[in-house]
Amino acid sequence: MKVLVLMGGISLERDVSLASGAAITSALQGNGHEVIAIDTAEGSRYLKESTRLISDDIKTAPPELGQLARYDRVQSLKIANLEELSDVDAVFLAFHGGSGEDGTIQALLDLAGKKYTGSGMLSSALCMNKAISKKLFERDDIPTPDWMLINKKDFDDELYELIRQEFSPPIIVKPNDQGSTVGLSLVEELDDYRKAIELACEVSDNVMIEEYIDGRELTVAILGERALPVVEILPKNKLYDYECKYTEGMCAYEYPAKIPDETTILIQDLGLRAFKTLECKGYARVDFRMDKEGRLYCLEVNTLPGMTKTSLVPKAAKAAGISFDQLIEQILQLAIED
Repeated sequence: MKVLVLMGGISLERDVSLASGAAITSALQGNGHEVIAIDTAEGSRYLKESTRLISDDIKTAPPELGQLARYDRVQSLKIANLEELSDVDAVFLAFHGGSGEDGTIQALLDLAGKKYTGSGMLSSALCMNKAISKKLFERDDIPTPDWMLINKKDFDDELYELIRQEFSPPIIVKPNDQGSTVGLSLVEELDDYRKAIELACEVSDNVMIEEYIDGRELTVAILGERALPVVEILPKNKLYDYECKYTEGMCAYEYPAKIPDETTILIQDLGLRAFKTLECKGYARVDFRMDKEGRLYCLEVNTLPGMTKTSLVPKAAKAAGISFDQLIEQILQLAIED
């Protein structure tokens, strides 16, 4: 099968995407597929054995906005005009964040009539927008932490005081449309609220204020219609931040998680429900917090989860007896069969 792997793009999660793309490309080649890998921001093409040119190095912090400014946003969206797209059997999406995960690229591929991995345009857009996701969770009785959405144009002293009254520390402040904890802060003092909000406003027009759930960090991967074993995340920092996610040794993982069977079943059920609520397809990762009383809270659904050597979905697959190469093949087949 001839497969086009798209990665990189203009996103604060660009480095992670390139690392995922390198791993996916290698697995597809190992499975016997003819693979073309393209970084849509650079226009770079990596053919056959030249995949070593794809960087799999992830820095301990995301790229600066200024570093991304050099890329042509229009050029990065010219997917439908790619010569390689015309004769491939499927497109494997290795994007994280930005137009590669928010439904934009998915819409272009739909117009081109191409099969691609992961969720469609609508689901991708819903999952990228944390506020809309939470509204749908609440509609379908999927528990989620209390939250408030603010627009940076409306952020003034009056709104700041309202936030201080409504939310006692600690709280989570995060951009409404970013992943990999980019722009996210765990705020433990009232006097630090403003600084955290201003940080999030640097990367998004809309910022979410969210109740912090003190407890355990758990995640479940969905593959097709199956929930994989639950993974527990044990970061060295108090928060599972960008550094912990992508720096080896900064985080430990239990897979499967050491939790009661009934808790595992409940997380898997809630994960599948969230997956269906947001109309996801193919595969996704659903993130949870569990408080000290054992209550579960769904945080978000990631439609294009990481596929790096430290990523969570490959760990869940390994716990289910699925190798990385097998996981990539199953994701590809789900796209072909859709």
